[in-house]
Amino acid sequence: MDEAARRFAAKRRTSLITGAVVFAGLAALPYAIPDVYLQNVLVLTLLYAALSQSWNILGGYCGQISLGHALYFGIGAYCTSLLFVNYGVSPWAGLALGGVLSALVALAIGWPCFRLAGHYFSIATIVIAEAGLLLVQNWDFVGGAMGVQWPFNPDSWATLQFARDKIPYAHLALGLFVVTWLVTFVIAESRWGYGWRAVKDDPVAARSLGVEVFRSKMAAAALSAFFTALGGGLYGAYVSYIDPESVMSFRFSLLFALPAVLGGVGTLWGPLVGALILIPITEISRSYLGGTGSGIDLIFYGALVMVVALAKPEGVLSLFRRSRVARNREA
Repeated sequence: MDEAARRFAAKRRTSLITGAVVFAGLAALPYAIPDVYLQNVLVLTLLYAALSQSWNILGGYCGQISLGHALYFGIGAYCTSLLFVNYGVSPWAGLALGGVLSALVALAIGWPCFRLAGHYFSIATIVIAEAGLLLVQNWDFVGGAMGVQWPFNPDSWATLQFARDKIPYAHLALGLFVVTWLVTFVIAESRWGYGWRAVKDDPVAARSLGVEVFRSKMAAAALSAFFTALGGGLYGAYVSYIDPESVMSFRFSLLFALPAVLGGVGTLWGPLVGALILIPITEISRSYLGGTGSGIDLIFYGALVMVVALAKPEGVLSLFRRSRVARNREA
C-alpha cells in the first residue's frame, strides 16, 4: 500500500471514529435534557439534520438544487399515515413503501426535469411540488384539506407511538441521520460519489470522462427522495396528525436545504452543523416570542443565508478546515 492509500485509509478511519463518538453523544443527550419542550427541539433538530443530509445527496454532491423536496416528504408522511390509519399496516412497512414510492416519483420527475439546467431545474421542482400540494388539498381519498389524524394507542415501538415520552423519537430521528450519514460516507468516496462531484463541477467534462451524467442525476434523485420520505413518515408518526400544509408546503423544501447550505454543502457534517445552529434558534425564538414573533423564523433564515453567502460561501465547516490548515502550517 502506497503513502496516498495509507493516508486515505487513515482519513476514513478517523471519520468513522469521529462519527461513532458524535453519534454516541447525541444518543445520550436526550437523557440530559429534562425539559420536554427542549426534547422536542432536539427531535426536530435531528430530524432536519437527517432530511438535510438526504437533500445534500442530490443538491450538495450532485449539484442539482431541488426546491421541491417537500413533495417527497409529504408522500412519505401520507403513505405511512394512510396505510396505518385506514388499513392497519405497520408504520415500519409504511415508511419503506413511502420511501420506494417517493424514489419512483423522483425518477418520473427527473426524466424530463434533468434535461433542464441551473435555475430552470430548481423552478421546475418548485412548480411540481406546489402542484402536488394542490392535488392533495383537493383529493378526498387522502383526507383533502382536513388531513389525517392518527389514533391514540398505547406506547409501542411497533406503532411508533409514544404519547408521553419524546426520547424514543429522538433516537428514531438520530437513527435516520446515522443511516443517511453512513450511506453518504460510503458513496462519497466511491465511483458514484466521484461521478456526482464531476457532474456538479462540469457536466460536459464529466461526460467526456465517461460519466453517465443523466443516470448519475437519476440515481442521486431516487436515493435523496427515498430518505426524505422516510423522514416524512417519521414526522407523521411524531406529530400524529398531518394535513397538506403541515407536510407539503414550500417552507419544508427550504428547511431541508438551509442546514446544508449553512453548515457546508457537499460535506458529511455540514447538514448536522447547520441544523444544530438553525433549528434551535428558530424554534426557541418562535416559541418564546409567541404571537409577536410571527415570521421571525423566516427573518432568521434570510439573515443566516445572507451572512453565509457573503462571509463564508463554503459554509460554517470551512472555518474549522481553515483553522486546521493554519495549525498544520505553523507546525
